[in-house]
Amino acid sequence: MNIAEWLDHARTQLADSGCPDPDIDARWMAEDTLGMTRAELKFESDRAVPAEALARLDAMLQRRAAGEPVQYILGRADFMGLQFYVDRSVLIPRQDTETLVEAALIAVREYAAPSVLDLCTGSGCIGLSIKSLAPGAAVSLSDISRDALEVARRNMRALGVEAELHHGDLFRAVGRRRFDLIVSNPPYIPRGDLAGLQREVQFEPALALDGGPDGLDVYRRIAAEAPEHLNPGGSVYLEVGIGEAEAVLSLLREHIDCADSGVIQDLNGIDRVVHVRSK
Repeated sequence: MNIAEWLDHARTQLADSGCPDPDIDARWMAEDTLGMTRAELKFESDRAVPAEALARLDAMLQRRAAGEPVQYILGRADFMGLQFYVDRSVLIPRQDTETLVEAALIAVREYAAPSVLDLCTGSGCIGLSIKSLAPGAAVSLSDISRDALEVARRNMRALGVEAELHHGDLFRAVGRRRFDLIVSNPPYIPRGDLAGLQREVQFEPALALDGGPDGLDVYRRIAAEAPEHLNPGGSVYLEVGIGEAEAVLSLLREHIDCADSGVIQDLNGIDRVVHVRSK
């Protein structure tokens, strides 16, 4: 079987299985397994696929057809122009979350020697992207999942940056420490909606998705506890789910004496990031 034939076979099988992006996923698996670029796949499409590579490709194809996200299959995801290792202990970084990182990168410029805490860090994609793109920031990553922290540690080493890693439940992980900037993409899916999520999302850790009955449980805790962990003039930036922005902003304003606050939309025009700055 040559490359073109395998790609055609893979696209058909993925489309039949309900995969939303069969062309892209088939190409990603081929690029990764064969060590070829998109252009090489196109212009060398008549090249025979070695038997060992074909076996690996077919195994990947079966996993993807069963709904497993291609990022878990390949063990990597692209985010903010960087590459992150991912497995099923962490959420897959999404473009929506780049809105949060871009806003945080603007915010850190306001501090001479910014200290940043990334709560619910997962793969570390938020905090490590900030550290990579704003090297002067001192970044701490925390998560309740030890497995997630090991993924973040692996990504920290791969990116060649330094950050502190802390295990624990939200702010308990960092004791009495205070920060200039607190960022987080916490669990925010209402519990009743979890079962109806896209099949690919069902492979992701429920711990990182389940936001309680109304999706706001973790935001309530962050809002209540953040004042004890913010430096004067410090800021909180949180990713929120669709329709949650005003409720989360109200929670933050209730607990934090704000000098400024607002909502930022993502590229699709959806309210995606809520932020406040303390006095």
